[in-house]
Parts: sequence; C-alpha cells; structure tokens
Amino acid sequence: MRLPGSLGPLVLLLGLELALCRGQVASQYCGPQGQAERLHFTGLGKGRWLDPQARPLGSLDPLYRMVRGFLDVVQLNPFPEGLVRVALNEPSSVRTSDVVRYEAGYVVCAVIAALFLLIVPTVGFCFCCCRCRRRCGGRVKVEHKSMACERGSLMTFLLLITLLLLTGVVCAFITNQRTHEEMGPGVRAVPGMLNSLQGLVSDVPKELQAVADQFSIPQNRVLDELDGVGVNIGSTIHTQLRGTVYPMLASLHRLGQDLQVSLDHLQLLNSSTVYLQNHQEPLGSSLQDHRHKLLSLLQDAQCQGCASVLSHSQLLELGANFSQVPSVISVLQKLKGVPEANFSNMVQKDNSTFNTLPLLTAMETADIVQELKEEVTHIPEQVRGLSEGFPGSEAADRWRQALAEAENSSRPYLHMIQKYERYRWIAGYVLSSVVLLVVICNLLGLGLGLWGISAREDSSHTEAKGEAGAQFLMVGVGLSFLFSGPFILLIFATFLLGGNIQTLVCRSWESQELYQFADTPGNLPPSMNLSHLLGLKKDVSIPSAYQQCKKGAALWKVLQLNGSYDPEKHLDINKYTARLQEEVRKFRVDMKDLDLLNEAAKRDLEAFRSSGIEKIDYPSFLAQVHKPVLKVDILKLIKELEKLGQAQTESALGQQLKQEAQTLQALYQEKILLQQAHAVALNRSVHALSASASNLQLVVSETLVNASTLKTELPVRAHWILRNESECFLNRELAYFNQYGDWAREMVTKHIATCQPLSGALDNGRVILCDRIANPWNAFWFCLAWCTFLLIPSIIFAIKTTKHFRPIRKRLSSTSSEETQLFHIPRVTSLKL
Repeated sequence: MRLPGSLGPLVLLLGLELALCRGQVASQYCGPQGQAERLHFTGLGKGRWLDPQARPLGSLDPLYRMVRGFLDVVQLNPFPEGLVRVALNEPSSVRTSDVVRYEAGYVVCAVIAALFLLIVPTVGFCFCCCRCRRRCGGRVKVEHKSMACERGSLMTFLLLITLLLLTGVVCAFITNQRTHEEMGPGVRAVPGMLNSLQGLVSDVPKELQAVADQFSIPQNRVLDELDGVGVNIGSTIHTQLRGTVYPMLASLHRLGQDLQVSLDHLQLLNSSTVYLQNHQEPLGSSLQDHRHKLLSLLQDAQCQGCASVLSHSQLLELGANFSQVPSVISVLQKLKGVPEANFSNMVQKDNSTFNTLPLLTAMETADIVQELKEEVTHIPEQVRGLSEGFPGSEAADRWRQALAEAENSSRPYLHMIQKYERYRWIAGYVLSSVVLLVVICNLLGLGLGLWGISAREDSSHTEAKGEAGAQFLMVGVGLSFLFSGPFILLIFATFLLGGNIQTLVCRSWESQELYQFADTPGNLPPSMNLSHLLGLKKDVSIPSAYQQCKKGAALWKVLQLNGSYDPEKHLDINKYTARLQEEVRKFRVDMKDLDLLNEAAKRDLEAFRSSGIEKIDYPSFLAQVHKPVLKVDILKLIKELEKLGQAQTESALGQQLKQEAQTLQALYQEKILLQQAHAVALNRSVHALSASASNLQLVVSETLVNASTLKTELPVRAHWILRNESECFLNRELAYFNQYGDWAREMVTKHIATCQPLSGALDNGRVILCDRIANPWNAFWFCLAWCTFLLIPSIIFAIKTTKHFRPIRKRLSSTSSEETQLFHIPRVTSLKL
C-alpha cells in the first residue's frame, strides 16, 4: 500500500536509519568537525644539544693514515691500564721505569733525536772550520773522463732530494696552518660542551616540571569546547532530525485543515439534507395546487395560445426527491465534539519545542558539563609529579659543581694552549720557511751551476754563473746546519705530545678502551665516578651507557632509575580520561515535550477514523443532487404566463393568469430559491466528501500509526545521535590529551631526559681532539721531520755538487790552448775559495 503524501517515505526512511543505528552500535561518524586540531606546545631541552662535529674527507687523509701507521709502529704497547690507574689515583706513586717501559718507542725516537742534535750541529761546526781553512769543499782539481757522469748523478740525486724537500715543506705549511685554524675553535668548544653537560642532569627536574605545566594547554582547550558542547550536540540532533520532524509537522498541519474542511462539509451536508427534506413536502403540495389551477385555466376554451404553456405547466412538480437520501446523523453523532484539538496551535507548539532543542540540550547537560569542568580543571597527581623520582637536587648540584669546576679549572689551561699554539705556529712557519729557503737555494744553485757548466766551452764564458750556483748551494748547506738544532727540538716536542695523544688517548678512545677502563671499579678516583657523583644505588656501565646514549636511550634507563623513576607512570592519564568518559556518557536529552500528536488530536483522529464517513451512501446523494429541484424552469414559466395573460382578450382570464404568475414568483422567492441554494450546497458537499473521504480516512489511519511510531522512535534516534556526538566529542577531547601525552613522551625521552647530548659531547670531543687537532698536528711534525732528515743527504749532495760548479784547475784536454791561439789574451781565473 502506498502511503499518501510525503510522510510515508520519511517514516520508512527513519525506520531504516534506526535499524542501521542499532546495527552499528560500535561505529561512529563524526565528520570533519569531529577531528581534533593540532595543539602547539613549547619545545624544551634544545639548549643542551650540540651540533654533531665531523671532519669531512680531504686530500690530507692519506698523509694522516701514514702518520697513524708510523705512530702504531712507534707505540706497540697496549693501553697502560695499570699505569693510568696509578697516575689518576696516586700520582706520586708512578714509577719512572714503568713510564719508560711503556714509552720505549718514544725513548728510541728521543735517542735518535739526541744523536741528531749532537752529531749534525757538530759536523756542521767542523765543516765550517774546515771551510775557513780551505781544506774542505773547494773545487775539482783535475778533470777526468768520468767527471761528467759523476756530476750528472750528483745533480740528479740533489734535484730528487730537493723535490722531496719541496713536497714535505708544502705539506708542512698546509698542516701547520690547518692545526692553527682548528686549535682555536676546538679550544673554544670545550667550555660550551662542559656547560651543555651541566644541564644534562641538573636541568632535567625543572624542565620536567615545565612539561607538566604545559598540561594546561589541552586543559584550556577542553574547557573552551565544554562551554558549547550542549548547544553543539543539540544543534546536531536538530539538524539530523529536522528532515523527519518538519515534514511530519507539515503533514499534521495539512491533516488538521483537511479534517476541519471535511467536518464542515459533513455538517453542511446534514443541514442541507434536513432542510431539503423538511421543505420538500410543503413545496410539493404548493406546486401541485398551482399546477391544478394552471391546468384548469390553460385548458379553458377561451384561453388563446395556451397550448405551448400548457405543456410546461404540466411539468410544474418536484424533480429531486431528497427523502430518498440516507441520514448522516449517526456519523455526526460520532464526530460530536470534533475537533477537540487545535491542530494549528499544536503544530506551532511542537515546531517551537523542536527549534529550541539546542538550548534545551544545553540546559539538560549543564550540570554534567559543570562537573566535567571541575574534573578537567584538576591536573592529575601523576602529571604534577613528573619530576619526582629523578635524581634529587643534591645529586644535581654535585653534577653541576663537578662540571663547573672542570670548566673553571680548564679555562687557564685552554688560554695557555691557545698562547703556546700561537708560538708553535710561528716557530713552525719560520722553520718551514727555512726549509723552503734551502729548497730555493738548491734549485737556484742547480740552475746556475748547470748554466755555468753548459757555457764553459764558450770563449767569452766566465765562471761567475757556476760560482754563484756553488754559493747558493753552500748557503743551503749553511742554513741546514744552522737550523738543524731548532728543527729537531720542535719536531721532538710536538712529536712527543701529539704522538702520545694519538696512541694513548685517540686510539683507545676510538676502540672504546677508555670507556672500559673508566668502567672498571677502582680505576677512577671517587671524584670522577659517575655513580658516586649522582648518588646512584647501582654502578653505571660506561660502555653500555655510551652505546645506549648513542642510540638515543632515555637518561633514566642509562642511570638505571627504572626502579625509582618511570615517566610512563606519570604520563599515564587513563584514570583521568576514564573519569571524563564516565561523565560525558551521562549526557541525556529529553524529547517528551515533543508530542507530535497530543491526546486531544489523537482522539479527534480516532473519532474521524471510526465515524464511518467513508461508508455514507454518496451515490444516493449524487443521484438526487444531479436532478433539478423542479422539472420545469419556473422563471421561464412565469414569463410565459405574464405574456399569455396580456395576450388574452378575455380580461378576467388574463387577469387570473397574471395573478398565477405573481403567485409562482412569490413561491419562487420564498421557497424554491432557498431549496435550490441548499441543493447546490448539498451538491458541493457531497462531491467534496465523496472525493476525499476514503483517502482522508487512509491518511488519518496512517497518521495515527506513523505519529505513534515517530513518538517512539524519535527519542531512540535522538539518543543515538546524542551518543554518537558525545563519543565524537569525547574522542576529540581525548585526542587533545593524547597529543599532550605523545608530545610529553617525545620531549622527556628525546629532548629533556635523554643522554644523547652526553654521547654527542664525547663524540664531538673525540672529533675535535683527534680528527681536527691531533691529525694535522702529527702530520705537521711528520712533514717537518721528513724535511729535517732529508737535509742530511741534501747537505752531502750539495757539498759534492758544489765542486763541479766551480772552475777546474787543470783540464784533461783543451781545444783552444794559449799556445795555438795567436794574439790570445790569457783569461784570469780566480783560485780563491
């Protein structure tokens, strides 16, 4: 059966929605407005983070590897754990023999340096004395056949050595400058790292408290949204139900109007029928009397032209017999008092009630919202105690004091390092420049000497070029002897310091032997013990702590505080949110004031449905109302009688016809006209009721069913919407607290209570000390030592080559002797050395 109007599909749709709602108890749809916005928290703990230091690969890396390989050969002994332990705990008990035994490779190098320092300057002094007496060096006295080969070999070896010297001095300049450039930033980074580490433990409680204080951000957001939660939920219920309620109210309004119209028609039908029935018999008697009288007058022989009027007069009688229509009194008796309800006022009241649903919902949830605000206002105890259980202020003070003392005590040494580094840089620059001068002298000497040799066969040649080349070579020899002592002293001083830093510190640092040494009980003094410094109940394994810190482990795990401190316990706000969930799920909305169909209206519809208005014999009514009240057109008959009366020659007969016309005219005005009006009204009511009664009865029946269904199902639907919106609201508010929890965990574990700055500081310290300072430092003395020891063969080959650049006293053969050349002016050759 198709429901009339638009109400039926809406009720079916509502029933389908309710069935789906019951089937998806656990599911929700919140829409975009149900999504929680992103909260913004203030970051903490960034001040302690150090930028990771790294030395990029460069062209000097092969040189650095060569130096480290050389140092590994010099220092073959492993890390001296016992010696370092004694030096840290009882410095006065350190035995020299143990130090010498460990530093055996450096002792050998020291012996070599001492021999160099003793022998080379001594040889240089002797050579100088010998040269002053003209017994050393000099020139080639006699030319022989193999002299050219000998001279070429000496020049080649000297050139090769000079090129090696040039390579070494270039590397020395570069590494000297690199060391100087890295020393300043490296030294300045030490206080920064120590200052950063001071807050690693001491600042954690304060920053944890700052994290706890930011719990107010989601709190305030939830409190703001609680202010409008009732109105928002009510608006959502109103929005989702108005597609059903508004059509229902509109249908009830139309039904009330249709019901009133039907009642009016039924009452009019009854009144018209009663009137027609009551006045039909008197009217019929009057018409019959007038008919008999007219017939007697018109049938008179003296009546002229009466035949046409006679046929009309014979039809002067009633056409419709209203006594044959059924009575509707029983139907009217059943509808007595209907309408009892004012449908228009009822619909207006329900519409007003429905439109105020957001405000009513807010009023009904006001008490629960106030309780929720009181709950939200209180910060959970576990969040407030986020900093509790961490090492106390006493341990933090000891940690800060130890690092502050280390920072303060290191500053004079750091200033001293920078000061002496400048002296070292100047000395290195000067000595490298000396080596460069030796290289230049050798190259100039070789060039001028070779030029002088190639020009000897020229008659105009002088020995000045070769002599100048020899002088340059001797200047190089003199510089080599003169600065051999400063060379070896600077080399050994930087070698001893840089080599031990590399072999004792950097090598063991890189292999983590230093951490294992620090982890062994008794190796470190109590003032340097991390567990003792922080007052921990358990000893902390330094290698394990370093590896955990490098992986980003939390500080409480590294310090083994799991028994006394657990941030998850403090950040667990499930009990707090469970209370919120319990309160939010108490939200209720009461729709009892939305009657849709009150009892009076329901009685009206029930009475109309049981009245039997659709069972009235409308065909009987229609059969009579379709007949005329009179079979003849009485107005036409009256006009004909008036004309006929005027046309009569017999005045008495004409006068009688006129009187009869006047009598019929009066009858028409008094009775027939009213009878016809009631017949017209009856006709209109019968047609209206016959067309709408059955359909209206069906609408009334369906409205009663649908109104009852909606009154039952609307609260269920409203409750489901309320529950869905409450869950969406709850999920959104919990999402704010979850954002805080996730942010707090990240802050605590990755930024505040993380020991990654410790591993970062250690790694940065190793990179700065070993990669950026020790590597170029050691490469510098290595290059300078390379040049210094190459000066010995340079001296030897320079002295031997010098003889070949000076003039030869007696040649083996000559192509232009003094005897064979006429008018030859002898060339003066200086034999002075």
